[in-house]
Amino acid sequence: MLRTTGTYATSTTLGETVRAFVPHALPPAHPALDTAAFHTLNHNAELALARLTGVAGLVPSVDWLLYSAIRKEALLTSQIEGTQATLTDLLDDEAGFGVSNTDDVQEVSNYLRAFKHVQTQLRDPQGLPLSVRLLCEAHRLLLDGARGASKQPGELRRSQNWIGGTRPGNAAFVPPPPEQVATLLSDLERFIHHAPVELPPLIRVALVHAQFETIHPFLDGNGRIGRLLIAALFEHWQLLAEPLLYLSGYLKQHQSEYYRRLTAIRSEGDWETWVAFFLEGVSAAAAEAEQNIIAVASLVATDRRRLLESSSANSASYRLFERLPMMPRFTVAHARDALGTTFPTANAAVSALERLGIVSEVTGQKKNRSYTYSAYVQLLSR
Repeated sequence: MLRTTGTYATSTTLGETVRAFVPHALPPAHPALDTAAFHTLNHNAELALARLTGVAGLVPSVDWLLYSAIRKEALLTSQIEGTQATLTDLLDDEAGFGVSNTDDVQEVSNYLRAFKHVQTQLRDPQGLPLSVRLLCEAHRLLLDGARGASKQPGELRRSQNWIGGTRPGNAAFVPPPPEQVATLLSDLERFIHHAPVELPPLIRVALVHAQFETIHPFLDGNGRIGRLLIAALFEHWQLLAEPLLYLSGYLKQHQSEYYRRLTAIRSEGDWETWVAFFLEGVSAAAAEAEQNIIAVASLVATDRRRLLESSSANSASYRLFERLPMMPRFTVAHARDALGTTFPTANAAVSALERLGIVSEVTGQKKNRSYTYSAYVQLLSR
């Protein structure tokens, strides 16, 4: 039986009349989603998440892992939308080194701010729940001062948008008319908080992300907010205690398939292939994150051992080393502030790490020198 996932409404934009797609409320119906068909995929994805959580527990500081995972997600979700910023660009910007592609780095930094705001709100007993209001606040932070600053930051769109094509008339997809967006989002929020218990949480996440992208409630930034929503739902439904998964890497790697399977929901009523694709992505992304954690832990343990065996190391160099995974690009002044010590002591600590080849100087200057934990940065940039 062919499933219909929405209806069409007539809308007008830029003087053209178009057929805008209005999705039915979740969950899929007529027929309902056959969750038994996803039993193995869902089980494998849940096991992959459990392994990821277990491996994270073996690392001395989960903050190290979060530092890199959140930044990788911010970079990759932004790259799906066309930004060219690299991890080194982001780390240089955070260290105050200055970067050339400031607009791209600003967008990535804004995503980090939006992500952290949502996480803070969800973890604060007095904070906002996962809601349209919270997503609007995240959207405001995402576009603040960036290229989309003129696209109504923090506000639901008040005009018709479209995806693909050179004009509305030949668009690949036309989302719902603006006057229906608020109601559709209210339905989506209701599903998030009152989803049928027989739907496994990972399948719920897949459904919500696709529905959000179909509604496309903002003039800009829908993809990034929709993928941020995935991370928020993982926390909301207690799938991961910490945001260690950077699913946008998988979605970027399979970008054409990502868009094609979302389109098939609207054009063919095919929720099944999208859910299968999403579950496969969770398994693959969790496995990649697990491997990355093991590699990071191995690198840091090896370098720590070299430092401990060095006769020239001292307590300041030990303390500085333990900060490197969250301060991989730095100056002596940064080291001094991080250690709460004097400039000469910080300089000696940096020199001890440099002699061992753990950090390297990147400017070639005699003054205002900058350093990097290069092996660590290269590992994260893979």
